[in-house]
Amino acid sequence: MTMVILPAPGAEQAAADLAVHLQAPVGRVEARHFPDGESYLRLHDDLTGKDVVVVASLRDPDPQALRLWYLAQTARELGASRVGIVAPYLPYMRQDKRFQPGEAVTSVTFARFLSQAFDWLVTVDPHLHRRASLDEVYSIPAENVASAPAIARWVAAHVPEPVVVGPDSESEQWASDVAARVGCPFIVLSKRRLGDRSVEISVPQVETYAGRRPVLIDDIISSARTMAVAVRQVRSVFKTDPVCIGVHAVFAPDAMQLLEDAGAASVVTCNTLPHPSNGIDVMGEVAHAVRARVGNVSG
Repeated sequence: MTMVILPAPGAEQAAADLAVHLQAPVGRVEARHFPDGESYLRLHDDLTGKDVVVVASLRDPDPQALRLWYLAQTARELGASRVGIVAPYLPYMRQDKRFQPGEAVTSVTFARFLSQAFDWLVTVDPHLHRRASLDEVYSIPAENVASAPAIARWVAAHVPEPVVVGPDSESEQWASDVAARVGCPFIVLSKRRLGDRSVEISVPQVETYAGRRPVLIDDIISSARTMAVAVRQVRSVFKTDPVCIGVHAVFAPDAMQLLEDAGAASVVTCNTLPHPSNGIDVMGEVAHAVRARVGNVSG
C-alpha cells in the first residue's frame, strides 16, 4: 500500500519536511476562498486504496478546522484507505476543565471533532497539563512524539559545555530529558506568577556550573514573558547570554523582540510551526510514528 502526504493550506513546508523523511510523495491540494468566504478545495491525486497523511500547521486553528474536515472527507470519497493527521502543534489542550460555569471544555470538543474526521493522530509534545495522555480525550489512536531527542542533538552539536535550564516546574520534563541525552547538568527555576502578564523567577545556586552556557528550554514560546524574565535572571547569575529553545513557536508579535531585548544569545525552535526561528528538525521522529501507524510503505 502506498502513502500520499496532503498538506493542509499553510502546512506546505511541514509536509515537505516530513516527505523527505518518509520518502513519500506530496499530493497537490488546491485551495482558495470564494468571495463570500466559503472554502474551495480540490485534490489532484489518485487516492484509491492509499494511506493519506494530512499535515496541518494549527497555530490559528479556527479558520482551518472546516478545511481539515473537507480534506478528510474528500480523501475518503476519492477512495483513500485510511486518512490520518499529523498536527505537530496540537491546539486546544489548555482548556481541559470548566473553570467557570458555562465554559466550553474545548480540549474535549476539539478532540471529538478530529476523532470523527481522522483515523489516527500524530503530534509533538502536546500541552497535556492535567491529562495523563491523549487517550483521555481522543477516541482514535493518538501518538505523542517527544521533541527531546531532536533538541538534544541540536544542543550537542551547537552549544559547547551546556547546562540546560527549565524556566519553571512544568518545563522540568523537557529539561531533564534533554540534559540526560546530552550528558550535561540541568537546573529548574522557581516561578511565582504576580498577574496575567507578570512573573517573578528565582535562580538556584549555580556556582558548580560556572563557565557553562545556559540553554533555556520550554515547550511553548507564546508571549515569551516568562522566558524573557528567565533570560535576565540567568544572565545575571551565569554572566553570559543564554540560548533559548522552544518546542512550539507560537510567538506573539512582540515575543522575539522581548527575548532579544532581554539578552538571549539566540532563539531556536522546532519545526512544529513555521517560523524564522525554526532550526531543529523533529520530522524524523514524526516520520517514525507515522510509519508505525500506516506500516512500512513507500511512495
